Amino acid sequence: MRPLEELVRPNIRALRPYSTARDEYAGGECAGSTVQTWLDANENPFENGINRYPDPHQRRLKRQIAALKGIGEERIFLGNGSDEAIDLAYRIFCVPGRDNAVSISPTYGMYRVAADTNDVELREVPLGEGFSLPVEALLAAADERTKLLWLCSPNNPTGNAFPEGEIERLLAGFDGMVVLDEAYIDFADGPGFLPRLAEFPNLIVLQTCSKAWGMAGLRLGLAFASEPVAELFARVKYPYNINTLAQEAASERLAWDIAGQTALIRRERAAVAEALAGAACIERVYPSEANFLLVRTPDPDRLYDTLIGAGIIVRNRSRIPGCAGCLRITVGTPGENARLIETVKNFRP
Repeated sequence: MRPLEELVRPNIRALRPYSTARDEYAGGECAGSTVQTWLDANENPFENGINRYPDPHQRRLKRQIAALKGIGEERIFLGNGSDEAIDLAYRIFCVPGRDNAVSISPTYGMYRVAADTNDVELREVPLGEGFSLPVEALLAAADERTKLLWLCSPNNPTGNAFPEGEIERLLAGFDGMVVLDEAYIDFADGPGFLPRLAEFPNLIVLQTCSKAWGMAGLRLGLAFASEPVAELFARVKYPYNINTLAQEAASERLAWDIAGQTALIRRERAAVAEALAGAACIERVYPSEANFLLVRTPDPDRLYDTLIGAGIIVRNRSRIPGCAGCLRITVGTPGENARLIETVKNFRP
């Protein structure tokens, strides 16, 4: 890995972040403070639960996540969904119109959208046979101006997780920052790379509260990195990027035990995969370690329309390179899955 100062954009290295009123008050955290008269932030003084600005550093929530994940608070960035962290990675490391990034294909579409928004070339490398990870091709696609390598594991939309050893080879062989998106890691067989974060200074791990934790409506994404990299994310983000209600609701939800729901989704995933594999209109059900299945069918558009007609909404991925003929189906409740299976089995290609 190149020295961090060589990877970060010069203007970001020199950036002085916006200082909020809550940053300038040095008397301690706002929440729980003995100070009662807040006249520093031009807020409405009449208390209604949301008249004060939220903690810009999400201290309470970070402490909770640090304990939950076994990671230091100083290594955590919280964003408005993982999409904010994806966008910030380009803004921190890639000079528009000059630098580039490398990604697998097919994968999560926001890597491409954020690259285009930031005027950064994204070099997409097709997955290999059986959606295998093309390690050497990814490394060969990089040059001296490549700052980021995007990797989603378990991957969206293919559902497969990549072997640990192959990810290690990318971390060792790539000269920039490797962003490993583990949005679906709670449904996978292995623990992912978060427990090994300290081993790899060029690793950024993305996770989310939208999937297993059931907080998609709150938009809370998690990024974990070395302390210097996490500080860069905190420097560039909007001052109050996580609102008060989202922080409070997330804190409450993170105290719940989701193990039962996650285990049920995994069992349902296996049952749905087995049932769909026996349907006449399904050519292949791809292995998945996520909370969805990618299936191939001879007539994806007609099957998609049939499902819509039955009130079952799935994702038609058949026009994505590498996913010809494929639908992506999220694992639902047992009742929802039963309706899906019945509709698919009654469909005649």
